[in-house]
Amino acid sequence: MKEILIVEDDRKISRIIELQLNHEGFKTTKAFTGREAIEQYNNNPHFDLILLDIMLPEISGFEVLKHIKSKDQMIPVIFLSARDDTSAVVAGFELGADDYVTKPFNFDELLARIKANIRKSTPMTSQKSMISFKDIEINMDTFSVKRGEQPIDLSRTEFDLLYYLVLNHELVQSREQILDNVWGFDYDGGENIVDVYIKYLRDKIDREYSEKRIQTVRGRGYVVR
Repeated sequence: MKEILIVEDDRKISRIIELQLNHEGFKTTKAFTGREAIEQYNNNPHFDLILLDIMLPEISGFEVLKHIKSKDQMIPVIFLSARDDTSAVVAGFELGADDYVTKPFNFDELLARIKANIRKSTPMTSQKSMISFKDIEINMDTFSVKRGEQPIDLSRTEFDLLYYLVLNHELVQSREQILDNVWGFDYDGGENIVDVYIKYLRDKIDREYSEKRIQTVRGRGYVVR
């Protein structure tokens, strides 16, 4: 069972998050101050993910983040921030935060981000060689793909793009996120390359099927559902 540390000084919000995550099968631990968060982490440095409010009593979320990342760079930390905390979120990313969700938040989005960050933090050596979503199967050993029983021939870039979208299924990915994770941070071409490869994938993955897996979310990006 995956365990999440919830660091939120608003006890009502903390309790709502706790109940929702418990319902989804997660084990949870709560902290209401920055100092308590550090103590909880020191007592159990093996949390699978940490939800961290920025504005905390006693010790700020930034200091908590610095402490945690100094001990474990790989543990995913999602900042919970107010909508006017843009500069604070940027500072958080510079300190090693992995993601952020703005308050008030939609729990389905928060849950999707939690699951995606836990998946991404799983060491490759412990990941299964086969990942799947509904009728799509991706074999990481042979770099092969099937939809149902039908093998699908993909180029390396098409394969990497499909893998990334399936790994983050149900979580909408912006063009910028896709570029960073599939093409790399140093890619200096235009974002339209994403649209081009999405079309290539759709032609191979979806064209022969009535149920389309690769979907466009207008104004936001793409998602596998």
